Amino acid sequence: MKEKSSLGEVKLEYFTFADKGKKMLLESGQQLGPITLAYETYGKLNKEKTNAILIVHALSGDAHAAGFYKGDSKPGWWDNMIGPGKAFDTDKYFIISSNVIGGCKGSTGPASVNPETGKPFGIGFPMITIADMVKAQKNLIDYLGIDKLLSVAGGSMGGMLALQWFASFPERIHSVIPIATALKHSPQQIAFDEVGRQAVMADPAWLDGNYYGRDKPQRGLAVARMIGHITYMSDKSMEKKFSRKLKEEKYSFKFRTDFEVEGYLRYKGDNFVKRFDANSYLYITKAMDYFDLSGGNLFPENKKYDTRFLVIAFKSDWLYPPYQSQEIVKQLKSRHIDVTYCEIPSTYGHDAFLLEVHEQTRLVKHFLLKTYNSI
Repeated sequence: MKEKSSLGEVKLEYFTFADKGKKMLLESGQQLGPITLAYETYGKLNKEKTNAILIVHALSGDAHAAGFYKGDSKPGWWDNMIGPGKAFDTDKYFIISSNVIGGCKGSTGPASVNPETGKPFGIGFPMITIADMVKAQKNLIDYLGIDKLLSVAGGSMGGMLALQWFASFPERIHSVIPIATALKHSPQQIAFDEVGRQAVMADPAWLDGNYYGRDKPQRGLAVARMIGHITYMSDKSMEKKFSRKLKEEKYSFKFRTDFEVEGYLRYKGDNFVKRFDANSYLYITKAMDYFDLSGGNLFPENKKYDTRFLVIAFKSDWLYPPYQSQEIVKQLKSRHIDVTYCEIPSTYGHDAFLLEVHEQTRLVKHFLLKTYNSI
């Protein structure tokens, strides 16, 4: 049943650029084009075009951040934060949500057809970075006729994208809300990504990325997702949700799903492969590992900025622990940038940015209102 505060039915839209011989130059030195971005919008853009907010998604997210598709019972991935009266209030603001390049939910990625060969790119798709994703998003914002965004907000990889917006185009944003994220991946974070990639590539069905039209590397991608889900939760949240509960009354003494947590991980892995492309998983995790705005790289050279920041972290998040958010704050304060830091005492782990609605709503609402009033 749809909540009264829901946006109701929403529509996925597409924007194509970098065509007609004008390919986009990537950080790797390679070029990509034409490029299509899938996106959704919620609310109305005001006459002055000063109320636009870009929502950027995490690794497995997409453009469908809120509302419902026709016939669906499940809303977008951040529906509890976007809508009338919610944190990102569509009665006040015009919200834009875009699927990144390299993705598999409507935007150009490895599963897209290479116009030069007429076949899917596969691993012939050029390597991309977080900066490339943001560069593509800027083209969408230009297309929508918006000179300056009120804010860019997102969690996890979305937080990286939000930070990159400031590093690349500070003159185009009034504020940034990076949630549960980092200036760069630690060795541990890179290690988890690499184990996931190796699981995908070890699947015999991967076929060096040329599996389109054949059986997909489902087991490898499912294992990668299972590993990911372990890192998204905390020890406390797993204990509360599963403890050592058995699926049956006693042990099977076979290699079956004896424990509830085993069943949960297999369910999550099996469902993930139905909606996500294995090659996109490889490309996006690699882009996250390449991301590095530490050591002053966060601050664009020869550009003026008066951007405000709201940095949010969660105490039990061990995938992106609070010290990484605190490092963002330290860098910003060293340049005398207006920054507010909030550490929420959640037990949900990294998943808290999707689940801790009440506290995030209070923080985001106040921050956005203050930012909007200041312009």
